[in-house]
Amino acid sequence: MAETTSLISGVAQRYAGSLFELALEANSLAEVEKNLDRFETLVNGSPDLKRLVASPVFSSGDQVRAISAILAEAKIGGLVGNFLRVAAQNRRLFAVPSMIQSFRQIAAAHRGEIAADVTSAHALTAAQENELKATLKSVAGKDVTINVTVDPSILGGLVVKMGSRQIDTSLRTKLSSLKLALKEVG
Repeated sequence: MAETTSLISGVAQRYAGSLFELALEANSLAEVEKNLDRFETLVNGSPDLKRLVASPVFSSGDQVRAISAILAEAKIGGLVGNFLRVAAQNRRLFAVPSMIQSFRQIAAAHRGEIAADVTSAHALTAAQENELKATLKSVAGKDVTINVTVDPSILGGLVVKMGSRQIDTSLRTKLSSLKLALKEVG
């Protein structure tokens, strides 16, 4: 399993690095980031699209046709459209979520920022996001870009991953710890 994760990570970094270089040359980093975010939102919002991206069952031709139609409908073109079609043609759609994450990390490092992945039980308000960014900036010593994911299963609190650090203040984890402690006592 670790070998597979390493393989995906390597593929994702290479593709993301190439996309970053092309975006930098074309002076379109902001547009590429926006379109990647839009595509990620589409994938996360559609179980069928998520299955198309993750499943090895579909042929590269099927994936290219489906991705092309989705991109046309969503009006995602340019570098990101071509990038996603190339990933589909090369049977690398399964790694696109990791590619997007790697691209964000590369772009943040280029801007002198550090990226943090935040999982919350509910959507954060703008004020909460700003307060979280300020707190993380004081810890990291750099500007922080946060990528918020909503996961109601954590019940409450936050899970923050920044670099190799993870801070888990979720209610689910606290309840699990309490359950384990009670088992040890009884």
